Amino acid sequence: MSKRITWIHTADLHLGAPFRGLRALSPAWADRMVEAIPEAFDRLIDLAIQREVDFMAIAGDIFDAAQPSYRDVLHFADGMKRLSDAGIPVYFCTGNHDPYTSWKNSYVHLPESVHMFPASQPGFFLYERDGEPLCVLGGRGYYNQTVSAEENLAAGITKAAAQAALGVETPFGVGVLHTGLHLDPIKAPTDPHELRAAGFDYWALGHIHQPYFDTPTDPHLVFSGCIQGRDIKETGPRGCYVVTLEEGAPNQAEFVPLASVVWQKLTVDISECATLTDCHDAIMRELFTANGHAQCEEMVERVTLVGKTPLHHILRQPGVVEDLRQQINDGYPVFFCDALIDRTSQPIDRAALAAEGLFPSALLAQSARMEDSPNDQVDYLQREFLAHSLQLPSSCVRGIDRLIREAEEEVLDLLGGPNDD
Repeated sequence: MSKRITWIHTADLHLGAPFRGLRALSPAWADRMVEAIPEAFDRLIDLAIQREVDFMAIAGDIFDAAQPSYRDVLHFADGMKRLSDAGIPVYFCTGNHDPYTSWKNSYVHLPESVHMFPASQPGFFLYERDGEPLCVLGGRGYYNQTVSAEENLAAGITKAAAQAALGVETPFGVGVLHTGLHLDPIKAPTDPHELRAAGFDYWALGHIHQPYFDTPTDPHLVFSGCIQGRDIKETGPRGCYVVTLEEGAPNQAEFVPLASVVWQKLTVDISECATLTDCHDAIMRELFTANGHAQCEEMVERVTLVGKTPLHHILRQPGVVEDLRQQINDGYPVFFCDALIDRTSQPIDRAALAAEGLFPSALLAQSARMEDSPNDQVDYLQREFLAHSLQLPSSCVRGIDRLIREAEEEVLDLLGGPNDD
């Protein structure tokens, strides 16, 4: 019978992390978000106990700060005790947010079943079940909050080195590292080829907050992502992986969502909406659809309205978009729209405008000439940016055609808008 282990890979818990940007908009939602990360951590512990996993591996950044609050430290310690009482050992490395020096000097005592990898050199641990050696784990943490660009955190961390150091042979091997891999070349990058050559069945990685694995059918280099999104940059489901390693079979990594509040960016096309009520209903349909996909109870969303619509000039009137945002928030307390952004445009009959032979016709002709010479437009933008001691963003170069069309529509919009006088 083939041997098999099931365990949890998690990282970037960031206990104690602040949530910025909501306090001015909604004190109630700001207070709600403060409790979201501790709730996600409790769900993580509950999941491990309910699934009766063999062990848990945490790939760094348990805390958001090098000197966390006593409340956050006690919360983590309580979770570790619950796992210890359930017979589930924990193996973790430190990250750039919670380096080894801070753990060494000021943290509370943790159960003997909780094992921290060293930070000055590779470290190795052995997982046994009923006295049978099943898995070696190798890893290394951050000693300070930064790692020299010349230093390779993965150096010497191999399955062969782990088995030699521990004097055992095991069917499975797991690496644990907090690294940017090739996805973040600034903070402790490591070569994916080096990790694949280390002989481990699976690398449990931390630092990248988005869930990621290298191959869908047999993942080996895996970021579990953070357990709870902290701002609008961290959208979508957040959680951990329940990993199954079995002899002679591909690795299985099941993503389990843990976040109670999910951040989302939504784009809603209202080109078919005839009234503001229609617009409201279209937004709500998108919110409920996104909420279902996100598998969470509550959601903070940023909504961008797009499309060519007669409602464009109504939406541009003072207070209309903010009133619409408030209606959404008042009607559905499980959703909070932190921003409603109008990116609509008025319907434009370019053929009719060109046929009139007036200023809009000349504008369209000039716009067409600009689209035929994108390099000239990039040169123009470059000179303007340099004149103001600014660097031209590469996104402007790549999107020059889009910028030309947006400028055209903005001028036509101003020409065709209602008279404010």
